[in-house]
Amino acid sequence: MKVNSKIRSIETLAADAGFRNYYFVKITTEDGIVGWSEYDEGFGAPGVGTAIAKLSDRLIGQPVGDHERLYAELYSITRPAAGGVVALALGAIENALLDAKAKALGVPCYELLGGKIRDRIRVYWSHCATWRINHPSYFKPAITDLDGVKAIGREVREKGFTAMKTNIFIYDNDKKNPKGWRPGFGAPNYPERNVDRHVLRNLRMHLEAIREGAGPDVDLLLDLNFNASTEGYLKILRAIRDLDMFWVEIDSYNPEALGLIRRQSPHPISSCETLLGIRDFLPYFREQSMDVAIIDTPWNGVWQSMKIANLAEAHEVNVAPHNFYGHLCTMMNAHFAASVPNLRIMETDIDRLEWDHELFTHVPEFKDGHLIMPSRPGWGTEPVEEAIKAHPPKQATGGLASYGRKA
Repeated sequence: MKVNSKIRSIETLAADAGFRNYYFVKITTEDGIVGWSEYDEGFGAPGVGTAIAKLSDRLIGQPVGDHERLYAELYSITRPAAGGVVALALGAIENALLDAKAKALGVPCYELLGGKIRDRIRVYWSHCATWRINHPSYFKPAITDLDGVKAIGREVREKGFTAMKTNIFIYDNDKKNPKGWRPGFGAPNYPERNVDRHVLRNLRMHLEAIREGAGPDVDLLLDLNFNASTEGYLKILRAIRDLDMFWVEIDSYNPEALGLIRRQSPHPISSCETLLGIRDFLPYFREQSMDVAIIDTPWNGVWQSMKIANLAEAHEVNVAPHNFYGHLCTMMNAHFAASVPNLRIMETDIDRLEWDHELFTHVPEFKDGHLIMPSRPGWGTEPVEEAIKAHPPKQATGGLASYGRKA
């Protein structure tokens, strides 16, 4: 059977993605089956490709269908340094193995996950206003004032999307020239992450503008990332208590602190997009720290992410995939979202680079604010190697050199 086809080679490829790079794993078997996955090095994780290369020799000659055994073996030999970049490398390898196995069987990846529960997946427009403010040379039209924020809110509604997520911005005295406020990521370099009245006024002004544009029937999500301490998050939640929020997304490496925030929050809390593996998620579930658990399936591996989702369901928590990469990651997340019973909603970026469609054989199909699941084998899309070569990566740093800067 082709599912027992042995792995001949494992490669990593990268392409220019504007303010960052896209990264891919390509697994080829002796029978010519090719499995793909997309991973990332720019979101605080330099060196994932190096870790993949170091682990690859262990996989050559192994049956491509044995993804659970191979993952367990790789985890075992890296156990002393489990987590971090090593975990991301394991997730990238697992996802490429799943694609290859599904193609060997001639089925979509969701069939490996127990079959799809839904044909259409509700999505929210992520980084709404954010990309056009932070990266105006890549995402048009650039947003330079509150009128631009209102306009993109209208655009969300007019294009049929039912939910959108934005971030924190600071405006000048004329309520123009917004800049992202991301001290949790060093932009500005403000490690104490205190939240003052100026931040609160600007955040509320930004949210009211995007709500005015979108109207009352589009769900509004806010991503606070790691940009405050517990005190700061509570100040923000009090400042926007009366606004209609679908959720407020908060990152914290302390489940007790997040649980305290959730119990005082007037809005649902989502979290955990940077956690890796069941062991990381378990204390957050025990603490009932969040209403929605966000799982990064490119980081964790889709098969391992299904286990995390099952654990979430046992704790009466719904899940949402973390997805702000290329089109292959979107489809990897879509197969996960189509298969888990306890799905809340799926993240996706609608603002795309002008050459994104060249890099992949198929792009996601959206209709009435939903992603339509394809039935093509594997993930349903593949990177185009000729296009990758035509858009070589700008840096070898994983994008960290430019993270947080306008482009």
